[in-house]
Amino acid sequence: MKLDVERIRIVEVGPRDGLQNEKATIALDTKVAFIEALADAGLTTIEAGAFVRPAWVPQMADSSEVYARITKRDGVDYPMLVPNEKGLDRAIECGVKSIAIFTAASESFNKHNINMSIDESFEEFAPVAARARSEGIRIRGYVSCACGCPYEGAVEPEKVLEVTARLMDLGCYEVSIGDTIGVGTPMQVQGLLYLLTQVIPRNCLAMHFHDTRGMAVANALAALELGITTFDASAGGLGGCPYAPGASGNVATEDLVFLFDGLGIDHGVSLDKLVAAARVISPWLDHPLPGKVVQACTKGTLPWGAKTTAQ
Repeated sequence: MKLDVERIRIVEVGPRDGLQNEKATIALDTKVAFIEALADAGLTTIEAGAFVRPAWVPQMADSSEVYARITKRDGVDYPMLVPNEKGLDRAIECGVKSIAIFTAASESFNKHNINMSIDESFEEFAPVAARARSEGIRIRGYVSCACGCPYEGAVEPEKVLEVTARLMDLGCYEVSIGDTIGVGTPMQVQGLLYLLTQVIPRNCLAMHFHDTRGMAVANALAALELGITTFDASAGGLGGCPYAPGASGNVATEDLVFLFDGLGIDHGVSLDKLVAAARVISPWLDHPLPGKVVQACTKGTLPWGAKTTAQ
């Protein structure tokens, strides 16, 4: 396979998207150690938490403390999810340099997830984005349900394009296109990207795949074939969607790194150190990590039979 790609950028979402639905309470010290281990692995964008109402997402209640405690390394970005102006207030107080805002391509999902229509979510985020820009804070956008919705079924690609373009108009430097419930297939992903890239530059798009039906790595390869070079992932495959029963979570960072290593594409991330980072968080969970490479390393070998140093 010949790919005209020199380098991949991985956005690590484990400390936020990965942990936010975990039932077991994760201690502050463990979260900080997890983020530090991910930075040690070479990741340069690590979503560190969310300034959301604790009653909605209890796991993120200590995000201010997490952000204060982590070492801010040169060349590493630590974005925080921000749902509204109150969340932005907390971000500014903490000295956050980068935030993420989010909406969906499905009206029903948006109403279930944030109790707003799509238009209402943009009304909410417009002053957030304007103020963030005035403060010199970078803004990343998320679009949920790009490949399908648990309530509406199929989602029209044109709707995904519309929402993505609106996020770009708010000042997002990048928009992450999310297969939130893991129903996408490679042909569907490429069809969607053919449309999106007619309007949105490839370097402003990221892909966010969930592995609910085992298609995440295949979908990442399909996106890579069309020149997408930024991918969200979660250490160990942490995460999931509360509206997709049985969802196995985000694509595992280690699984994507293994793919990119096999393709000979540079990404700057150590597979061994990623496995070590996953092992920082795994003892505190009430279930095993679903990532395939982590599972293989737990048995003492990497998938091709070479011994791993992360044991």
